[in-house]
Amino acid sequence: MELGGADAFLVLEDADLDKAARWAVFGRHWNAGQLCCSSKRLIVTEAIYDAFIERYIAGVAALKAGDPLDPETSLAPLSSPGAADDVRRQVEEAVAHGASATVIASEVPARGAFERPVMLTNLTKENPAYYQEFFGPISLVFKAQDEAEAIQIANDSPFGLGGSVFTQDIERGKKVARQISTGMAYINHPTAVKADLPFGGIRRSGYGRELIGLGLKEFFNYKLIGVTDIDGNF
Repeated sequence: MELGGADAFLVLEDADLDKAARWAVFGRHWNAGQLCCSSKRLIVTEAIYDAFIERYIAGVAALKAGDPLDPETSLAPLSSPGAADDVRRQVEEAVAHGASATVIASEVPARGAFERPVMLTNLTKENPAYYQEFFGPISLVFKAQDEAEAIQIANDSPFGLGGSVFTQDIERGKKVARQISTGMAYINHPTAVKADLPFGGIRRSGYGRELIGLGLKEFFNYKLIGVTDIDGNF
């Protein structure tokens, strides 16, 4: 059972910033951010925060909103006007509780349930948005002092679906990935959905796994037939 997520996207100081920013843009805005495993929380270490955010904003600003059937479109509408209203209300509530909202894209079509990408910063634990899932093109951005604080922020969520760690040191990435409290963790890649890999989370993101053999077995009804020693102990 998969119940949503607020996947963390950790960018450590030794990451390839150009590639990390490109993956962050895709990971957050694929299907307009309407994915349980979208990269919803960007957690960037302080040493490279400004350089990464500059690249990220430029990438998001270059997205083209339009007809999702058009191959040139890279920012789709939300699933319904109601969904767009819900996301808009979440942003307004976050700002009312002290967050800063930066609208990145200047234009989206007037027709359709489009929302302009927004970056939320200055989020505190007292802000309801800190713990929420945003099902749309809204990026929650956090500055971490170092790797340890990045992990702490990543785990400070009721959700535990997936997460990403960007670093050029793969062994370091593995170490950090093991410390992230999620059912899935990817190194130098947003959380992915692939038929040959198990998919699922922990905590409020659900339990069990979909796909591959683990997922198929969720649909099996197993029957136990025990052949025992009639003279043995119970």
